[in-house]
Amino acid sequence: MQNSIQAIIASIVLIFFVGCGEKSTKKETEENAKTTTEKKDSLVSNPKNTPEKKEEAFRLNEENAIDFFFNYADTLKQNKVKITTNMGSFTVQLYDNVPYHKANFIYLTRKGYFNDTQFHRVVKDFIIQGGNSDDKKTANKRGKIGRYLLPPDGKKGYRHHRGTISMPSSERDNPHKLASPYEFFIVVTRPGSYHLDGNYTPFGRVIEGMDVVDAINNVPVGDGDWPYQNVWIEKAEAL
Repeated sequence: MQNSIQAIIASIVLIFFVGCGEKSTKKETEENAKTTTEKKDSLVSNPKNTPEKKEEAFRLNEENAIDFFFNYADTLKQNKVKITTNMGSFTVQLYDNVPYHKANFIYLTRKGYFNDTQFHRVVKDFIIQGGNSDDKKTANKRGKIGRYLLPPDGKKGYRHHRGTISMPSSERDNPHKLASPYEFFIVVTRPGSYHLDGNYTPFGRVIEGMDVVDAINNVPVGDGDWPYQNVWIEKAEAL
């Protein structure tokens, strides 16, 4: 009799623990399922394998260029740019009171725009013009920097003396003589090319290496005043 009672008690205990085990397993399974669902929901809303969106690169345009260069000019301490070509180097000093053109030239220099461009137009005893190239790399650099023009600023009393660096007008429909910001020309005429005054913006002058400018002006050219042998701007650096 006693053995029967002990067997019944053992059976009850076994049933109790089995039941608890099933409940515990069921509860753990439900919790695991819940955790898995939460992870899936998290992956849907914040997928780890999806790269974060990068901020759109800043580009200059007709609307923001003037404000940008106005503020950029206030940060500048440099007022000289050294241009190294495959024919030698020369240095230009930029005028402080022609702020947009000065700021633009230093900005493009710092961005590395002028590196690997060319003096693509050479007019004997008149000018050398640089900042362009016939390769796709230059066009791509312009695209990344932006599409904009600069207003003329020829009322500061500067004239197109020999050695003056100035900015040509854009070839786009341009009744107001807005300047093409990616190019520049240097006057080699003695004593100057004063018929350019009022139509273009002088923004600096060559202070060292004018002999290199003259040498570039003497290279043979073909149609469109483009040199037969490319005259490369290897590097431009703000000083």
